[in-house]
Amino acid sequence: MTPHPAADPARARREPIARRIRQLPRPVKRLVVVSLDAALCAAAFALALMVRLDRVDVFQAIYLPGLVGALLLFLPIFVAAGLYREVFRFSGWTALAQVVKATAVYGVVYAAVFTLLRVGGVPRTVGIIQPVLFLTFVLTSRAVARYWLGGLHRDLKLRDKWPRVLIYGAGNAGQQLASALAHGRKVWLVGFVDDDARLHGSNLQGVPVLPPADLPQLLRKTRVDALLLALPSATRKRRAEIVQAVRAVAPALAVRTLPTVTDIAQGRVQVSQLRDVEVSDLLGRDPIPPDPALLGRNITGKAVLVTGAGGSIGSELCRQILMARPRTLVLVEHSEAALHEVSLDLAQRCTQAGLPTELVPLLASVRDADRLHTVMAAWRPDTVYHAAAYKHVPIVERNPAEGLENNLFGTLQTARAAIAHGVADFVLVSTDKAVRPTNIMGASKRLAEMTLQALSHEPAGAGGTRLSMVRFGNVLDSSGSVVPLFREQIRRGEPVTLTHPDITRYFMTIPEAAQLVIQAGAMARGGDVFVLDMGQPIRIADLARRMIELSGLSVQDELRPDGDVPIRVVGLRPGEKLYEELLIGNDPQPTAHERIMKAHEDFVPWPVLEPQLAALRAAAHANDVVAVRALLQRLVSGYQPSDDVVDWVHRQTTARPAAGGAQPVT
Repeated sequence: MTPHPAADPARARREPIARRIRQLPRPVKRLVVVSLDAALCAAAFALALMVRLDRVDVFQAIYLPGLVGALLLFLPIFVAAGLYREVFRFSGWTALAQVVKATAVYGVVYAAVFTLLRVGGVPRTVGIIQPVLFLTFVLTSRAVARYWLGGLHRDLKLRDKWPRVLIYGAGNAGQQLASALAHGRKVWLVGFVDDDARLHGSNLQGVPVLPPADLPQLLRKTRVDALLLALPSATRKRRAEIVQAVRAVAPALAVRTLPTVTDIAQGRVQVSQLRDVEVSDLLGRDPIPPDPALLGRNITGKAVLVTGAGGSIGSELCRQILMARPRTLVLVEHSEAALHEVSLDLAQRCTQAGLPTELVPLLASVRDADRLHTVMAAWRPDTVYHAAAYKHVPIVERNPAEGLENNLFGTLQTARAAIAHGVADFVLVSTDKAVRPTNIMGASKRLAEMTLQALSHEPAGAGGTRLSMVRFGNVLDSSGSVVPLFREQIRRGEPVTLTHPDITRYFMTIPEAAQLVIQAGAMARGGDVFVLDMGQPIRIADLARRMIELSGLSVQDELRPDGDVPIRVVGLRPGEKLYEELLIGNDPQPTAHERIMKAHEDFVPWPVLEPQLAALRAAAHANDVVAVRALLQRLVSGYQPSDDVVDWVHRQTTARPAAGGAQPVT
């Protein structure tokens, strides 16, 4: 087994010298060894004279022929024996045998010249003593080299094939990681990088600790296959800064990170476990720890109902709600497969955590008013989180009647059922696409918001139910996010498709969004429009590039035509905006939570809105897209529909006229 340098400190100290010797040009290495042998040959001659003459003043011209003869004889013999052919193999046992043979030949020739023939004033016995001493010196030098190098040359050749890694972070986690790599993985640790100036220039486990400023130069000059972030307590912003700096120098470098301190402390993972840097690590901000009081206010010990419980947001809401220990959790979902999956997951979590919550999985659609009333009458929820919605913009755009029926009228029916059965808090999960929408999906969600606002401000509209809504942007890895699409395209080796090079979106992780929805709902007084602070919008082109690079691949572009994955711009989809907004007005008010703001948005009073909604529903049922568009433009501020979608829906309707009373295809 090839030892890892960090496993033997003494070996690690010798390794840099061995590496410098290996890096010398071959002629230089040969010259060094020849010079060493020549010096040993001369030393053997001088010592032979001292032994023979029993004095030390032997450096006289009379003995010079013996020295010159020794030097002129050994070199061609050693060269002919191949002792300088592979310099770094001179310490092997086979090479030692070759040294003995070559020195024996040299000794015979030297003794013949200076003992039998006698040259100059050189004593005859020197012709015998000098070869013996020379052999001893050469063998000793080879043995010392063999012992001192300890097979490092062989090990270095083998390890040249290992992945070369840098560890960012020379603290306890970094040192533990280095030890784990030394004793477990065939990985070559090139060095540490650390922000602490006190460590710069020092060595840990035989490798240097470098400042971050040296990282670009090191990556340019040295082959490094991966950067391991041993910074379990670093903020997400700091990790993002490090990754961005590395990407600027080495776009294809793999970056992996240790688990968080919490994961390590709670024993869920070991410090030696690495994971790929997540896209969420590159958001440039850290989630705010939730307020336990807000999380539990509308949940703990109560009956809670979640619509759309099998969706990305709905399922995460259920997981977060479960941790707040409700008495009953009612899962409303129209997809049997999604309901089955989320109920199994939650049941397992209940068992593992020993939670007493009663889970009630129910197949139901928010479009079925009778079913909603039956469900709420039976389970009497205290809190309802309404996450059911159609959210894929192009799909809803080409199915406007279905989109409105589900997103708008489904919300209205769910809210009315909640009011009728005494639900205390009703929270709508909304979207940034509701702000000055250019698509049916966004317009339907804004009208859903306006409906709740209008009901809340009617004296008898909401009864005792606090109606509120929480608006936020995209969540990473949700079914409607670009992240799963990009990940699948990269996995298949396909071009990553981008609708526009300048398109931007707000992003948030699913757990953070779910926690903030719960906390915002707990602060509601009725009719509130809460807006989540999602930080700065992210260019989707940058996100695509980062995901490609995090996969260990490179982007194929003009600067790198031989890259792995191209990014292809395919054009904006029907109803798609270049950028999204979170506020219609410009005066958001702070709340008790630093990531939650309260917006003051205009709305249409219920007496005015109600007949408009009836007209809109009639137009949608008739599949009159022109009338639907006109009504939406009248009701929703900033709504600018796409004409090509109107034409497309019209073609689908007229191409297959209704027959026998059948409804036209929508």
